[in-house]
Amino acid sequence: MENHNVFAGAFVDRNGERRKDPDWLAEAIRSDNSLFFPVWGDRCLAGGDPLTAVSLARAQIEAVVADQDLIFLGIFKEQPAFAAAFSGGADAPFPELGEFHDLRYLGTVLPADQANLVAHARALVLWHASQVFCGACGSSARPEAAGNSRICTNEDCGREIYPRVDPAIIVLVTDGERCLLGRQSSWPEGRYSTIAGFVEPGESLEDSVRREVFEETNIRVGKVSYHSSQPWPFPSSLMLGFVAEASSLDIVLNDAELEDARWFTRAELRSGFPKLPFRISIARRLVDYWMALAPGD
Repeated sequence: MENHNVFAGAFVDRNGERRKDPDWLAEAIRSDNSLFFPVWGDRCLAGGDPLTAVSLARAQIEAVVADQDLIFLGIFKEQPAFAAAFSGGADAPFPELGEFHDLRYLGTVLPADQANLVAHARALVLWHASQVFCGACGSSARPEAAGNSRICTNEDCGREIYPRVDPAIIVLVTDGERCLLGRQSSWPEGRYSTIAGFVEPGESLEDSVRREVFEETNIRVGKVSYHSSQPWPFPSSLMLGFVAEASSLDIVLNDAELEDARWFTRAELRSGFPKLPFRISIARRLVDYWMALAPGD
């Protein structure tokens, strides 16, 4: 198993010091060595067989994307990489180069480094679209630090705005040879997944795990162990994965967030029911990790 989750991995050297170096950025934008990754609405461009992320040359975008609207992502394979946003009109641009795909699909087919890169690009493009105005005074906000922040244009305010990441816990609760999975009514029939929820203010991650599990299933948990994390830019979550040991067993759907929750053995999970989470998700990795602890069941 890879040592990182899909969309994660330090494949891009973010070169934070370059974000405030206007001379270096101007040269990089003009360089034939730089890569420009287009994001159309909330989709990223990929083409070829096998599918790979498509980058553009500056000449292909300079007439439609201003320099100040380009977002510096960092150095990718020794080349400066930028994200370029295109409005989600009726017709996708660059049809001769490939198709714009949903990130959930791209996470299943792109190489790990490219999946990490396009997730980064998409997340920042969508963040900029949601932060056109200052939340403090209502004035317009412009890109700053090569697109890695925004700043209020009102001189009396001048508030700096940074991309927000929403921490969320996701946990596989176990009871010896069983694990706890739940399902929401909006999911495809038969699909179950791990328990998850957003961390609340003033709450540690372990406290959040215990609260979410109890609120959704009435199960109390004792030991909580960290497993791994996954950037989940839908739109801006960071999933923090845990495995926890149950200290009670009776399920009650306390907050009606779940349609159902059950204990499952490894044999049941291997039987084809329930349907497990998508393979790109940390939820699936948590389940696979637990299954692998006793592969001969």
